[in-house]
Amino acid sequence: MDFRHSDRSLEVQARVRAFLDEHVLPAEGVFEEQAARARAAGTPHRTPPVMAELTAAARGRGLWNLFLPDPVEGGGLSVLDYAPVAELSGRSVAIAPEAMNCAAPDTGNMELLHQFGTDEQKARWLRPLLDGEIKSCFAMTEPAVASSDATNIATTARVSGEQVVLDGLKWWSTGAMRPECRVAIVMAVTDPDGGRHARHSMILVPMDTPGLTVERSTSVFGYDDGPHGGHGVLRFEGVRVPVANLLGARGAGFAMAQARLGPGRIHHCMRSIGMAERALELLCERASSRTAFGMPLARQGVVREWIAESRIRIEQARLLVLKAAWMIDEVGARAARTEIAAIKVVAPAAASWVLDKAIQAHGAAGVSDDVPLAAMWAQLRTLRIADGPDEVHRRSIAREELRRHGAGAG
Repeated sequence: MDFRHSDRSLEVQARVRAFLDEHVLPAEGVFEEQAARARAAGTPHRTPPVMAELTAAARGRGLWNLFLPDPVEGGGLSVLDYAPVAELSGRSVAIAPEAMNCAAPDTGNMELLHQFGTDEQKARWLRPLLDGEIKSCFAMTEPAVASSDATNIATTARVSGEQVVLDGLKWWSTGAMRPECRVAIVMAVTDPDGGRHARHSMILVPMDTPGLTVERSTSVFGYDDGPHGGHGVLRFEGVRVPVANLLGARGAGFAMAQARLGPGRIHHCMRSIGMAERALELLCERASSRTAFGMPLARQGVVREWIAESRIRIEQARLLVLKAAWMIDEVGARAARTEIAAIKVVAPAAASWVLDKAIQAHGAAGVSDDVPLAAMWAQLRTLRIADGPDEVHRRSIAREELRRHGAGAG
């Protein structure tokens, strides 16, 4: 098992670090100011203008679509080689991934279109997404069912002649509120009498299709996630699209969703570690600069324990994520499903622990927006639910462990 990164990956990492230091981190204040002005103007989901400058800088440095292994359309990096790039982007998670066109949900949607799209679908949707001309959303989660079990999804997509007619309600469709969002990939029931994992399909639905209503956005611990398009509630009432808008094979929606989530969980987990690394830096800076009870916080035993434990948890989580990435490259996502499930539990939990201690060390400032810790904590807490809650991943791990020991999965 070899976690060494290729020379190509090391070179890209160096360029990403320079991009962060020279462009992204200095732009964070500008981004927040522009986002605040947009909220005050009643347009919270408008992309701050500084993002155009950052994307231009990223493209000029060749830091574009790095998540996609395809050497022509993407960065040509393996999952293992991309993992540290995703970690670096997590240091400024609100800006860096999108600046490099490596932000969810577009990354997962581009992967789906790249793997399963027809030539026509790729020309209409994938090409503009790869070029950063449009954005997309992924409509899977529903408010009326337990979406932790994807087979519960109830939105219907009835095939009628040469059309597909969609009816249902979705929510937490990240990015749906932003003006640049042009298409939704919708998971819906096309074959109600099919097998448990063969009932659903994925359908490409343009956002301006009659019958599709974007009702509102949900918030995350009070954050509207405005600059990134919020998390839309989408209502489908007799929405009609051509049968040609089916993405991949009919009835293969569940399998495609799992294919989408495998590498995506690596990306989420490595960005989590990037957030944890930045939080640890802020914790150390705070501990060194603040005095309480006659001595710097850095000399307080409990704070030193926080710092040491933070480093231990970060390193443990990173190693497990790198193992999962290596396994995806070597044996595929299906064979690595236990490791993928494990990192989805471990990485957000480890990063959340570090964030919690950094917030505590900052006192009242830690829960404010004067430092980025509160916003990062909100994102990390959400990751314990998004892409499958912790309990579902633990259930999967236990089932595989029982099967491995011959105890059955019942």
